[in-house]
Amino acid sequence: MDGIQDDDVRTDEKATEEQAGVTGPMLAAALVSAVAGLLYGYDTGIISGALLQISDEFEIGSGMEQAIAAAILLGAVIGALSCSFLSERLGRRGTILVVCAVFVVGSLACSAAPNPWLLVAGRIILGFAVGGATQTVPMYVAELAPAQLRGRLVLAFQLAIGVGIVIATIVGATESVSWRISIAAAAVPPVVVGLLMLRLPESPRWLVKRGREDDARGVLERVRPDGYDVSPELDEIEELEKRKRSTAAHERGWSGLRQSWVRPALLVGCGVAIFTQLSGIEMIIYYSPTILTDNGFSTSTALRVSIGLGVTYLVMQIIGLSIVDRVGRRRLTLVMVPGAAASLVVLGAFFVTDNAGKAQVPFIIATLMVFMAFNAGGLQLMGWLTGSEIYPLAVRSAGTSVQSAALWSTNLLITLTLLTMIETFGVGQTFWIYAGFNVIAFVFVLRFMPELTGHSLEDIEQHLQDEEFTPKDFARAA
Repeated sequence: MDGIQDDDVRTDEKATEEQAGVTGPMLAAALVSAVAGLLYGYDTGIISGALLQISDEFEIGSGMEQAIAAAILLGAVIGALSCSFLSERLGRRGTILVVCAVFVVGSLACSAAPNPWLLVAGRIILGFAVGGATQTVPMYVAELAPAQLRGRLVLAFQLAIGVGIVIATIVGATESVSWRISIAAAAVPPVVVGLLMLRLPESPRWLVKRGREDDARGVLERVRPDGYDVSPELDEIEELEKRKRSTAAHERGWSGLRQSWVRPALLVGCGVAIFTQLSGIEMIIYYSPTILTDNGFSTSTALRVSIGLGVTYLVMQIIGLSIVDRVGRRRLTLVMVPGAAASLVVLGAFFVTDNAGKAQVPFIIATLMVFMAFNAGGLQLMGWLTGSEIYPLAVRSAGTSVQSAALWSTNLLITLTLLTMIETFGVGQTFWIYAGFNVIAFVFVLRFMPELTGHSLEDIEQHLQDEEFTPKDFARAA
């Protein structure tokens, strides 16, 4: 009988939740997510074109160029780990305000750097803000959003990354804007985010953690439509928090990540994050112009291909954003990853068989676009989305920090090793290696990643506590 009653309660809660819609504050939160994502895409992408001017001005070699490019990734790892503590102490809202300030300082420091070493230092500061934003912003939006809108609102962050990449690619391709101006321009969006955040509330889940239930109710009433009954949602949050407070201190925060029932979430979250990078996306975005020009393509062709790849990324992110809450996170990933793997196999074959000449240029470009479409419209959507919703409340900040750090560390590793891999194994063979990573990613998602679509954050946590966190467990509960 208790099981039947629990099912009835969950059904009632789901029915109440489905009445929720997008309100003004939720749109503002989605805009915050979007601008933060744009900064991520722009700040990580703009250095590609800027390095041409920087190397001429400072007369530096490839070693220093690599240090400048990788510095933002090192800073991102530090920021992702550090902002876990800030988001617990200052709140999600307060941490985002701090991150905005660091964004401004880092951008201006980079643009004014008188020598390459200070530019590296400025890029590390900027990276701290990028890593902090990736740890905090998706989590904040997920904790504010109703379950049936969470995917689309959180993915505004991911979508805007594509916008930032496209803008950075276009600016870099023109080569008409000074690198100092293009980097300094990144100081404007965080000011917009900061102004928006001043008008937005704190996460209701963080408020409940702090014992401010009345404030949490006020927030929910503010961000939900008029007439929406927030009591079931608030009761669920409070009940979960009561259970968390009854647990020992070693079961919270960073210590809590070692609990056996939390490990499945950590495995899935970090695994998906790592595979978003090992899928080959960074290789294509950052190094496709270098790969193409080193193999006889003209510079103009390589730059046009780079812009086309950025636009494809953005278009597929929009499509994925519009369908992910209907199709499902797991299903969409399993449909798209095989296409990305096959595309890399074909790309590798062009180069391994010495069929990468001018006659094959249209086919190579088309295959690059196909890869980008399958990758951006599937696996890339999941990196930040899973991190924002998969971890229990007691360890959410720590979990998202570890996941962000895993993603950025993998990105850093790829940035520092990819060109060496190409020199060692060859272009085609490197494509095949990354195709293999996509095959492994497919098996990983099939085996470990449950379908989280339509489940509230509290329901996901309950599955973890019940040790029912496999794809089959979620399929039975659907």
